[in-house]
Amino acid sequence: MMIENVAVVSAVRTPIGKGIKGVFRATRPDELGARVIREALSRAKVESRDIDDVIFGCAMPEAEQGMNVARIMSLRAGLPETVSAATVNRFCASGLHAIADIAKSIVTGQIAVGIGGGVESMSMVPMGGHKPSANPYLMDHHPGTYMPMGLTAEEVAARFSIDRKRQDEFSLSSHQKACDAVKKGWFKEEIVPVFIADEATVDTDEGPRSDTSLSALMALKPAFKLNGSVTAGNSSQVSDGAAATVLMDKKAAQQRNAPILGYFRAFVTAGVDPTVMGTGPVPAVRKLLSVTGLKLDDIGVFEINEAFAAQAVYCVDELGVDPKKVNPLGGAIALGHPLGCTGARLVVTILHHMRRHGLRYGICTMCIGGGMGAAGLVEKA
Repeated sequence: MMIENVAVVSAVRTPIGKGIKGVFRATRPDELGARVIREALSRAKVESRDIDDVIFGCAMPEAEQGMNVARIMSLRAGLPETVSAATVNRFCASGLHAIADIAKSIVTGQIAVGIGGGVESMSMVPMGGHKPSANPYLMDHHPGTYMPMGLTAEEVAARFSIDRKRQDEFSLSSHQKACDAVKKGWFKEEIVPVFIADEATVDTDEGPRSDTSLSALMALKPAFKLNGSVTAGNSSQVSDGAAATVLMDKKAAQQRNAPILGYFRAFVTAGVDPTVMGTGPVPAVRKLLSVTGLKLDDIGVFEINEAFAAQAVYCVDELGVDPKKVNPLGGAIALGHPLGCTGARLVVTILHHMRRHGLRYGICTMCIGGGMGAAGLVEKA
């Protein structure tokens, strides 16, 4: 069963900056989030007072992105005090989860118009936060829950025989596709330029590299395990960014002459063994297809988040997806992976891509730390 009548009337994102040393290293995440909220409202032709709720995902909601950052960003964006807001955390799928929550609130009649998105500054708040603290019982009885993400990728590579060359070939392809998309200007319609402190304007993703090669990637040393196959080159980049969508009831959108980009049709989650958390998209996508009654061939494009090449390659193989349909504009290995933002970024990117190429259905899917997968279905207007 699909969600009915939830229209996406705008979908925007910031450029993605490299974490720690990149262009947004000194830019607060709440400033990035406020920027996309303002732009999303402007493109949707919706007044700020008409927004019923704002939900943003954030994977590490503390420090500069703490204190219910969705509320902070809403006020910073100039939304009235009467507009409520909440921050949700499903790690890497947080932004996708936030959009789904807005869609579900619309379909149940609780709200008419809402903003869903995601934000993360990995420059200001490191993965795991500033004070990681593991549960002692789980460390004794279920330690895989806390396995570092790089080691879970090594486990996927070993368990499912994803060799180093395949990982590096996948990574090279990600950069090549992203660079081609930048050259063709395909990201321009989704990216909101950001003005930073020194009065420079950032309007292009910082991660894609046109100068990389298979030989350069294969020369990199393992990053997480001695004699392993997972490197900095075939892993997603530590990144900063924000993305936002405006959703509303279809009839309301038509009455307002809002520019409908597409429809949010379904969202599901699934759990897997935390030590191979990267396999999460497989049961999530299968569950999504079962719930909606669609078949794999009905899907025109897949955005499978590239947390690591090892797990992305596994998911493509195991699902039997045509590789030509996967991440046509590159993925997180080239573009970057600001944790709580990425799920929303995938929705933004896929909607614009589907409109350009006349594709009816698209799936966004994520693996999630702790052993989960999430998948969302969108349909072109």
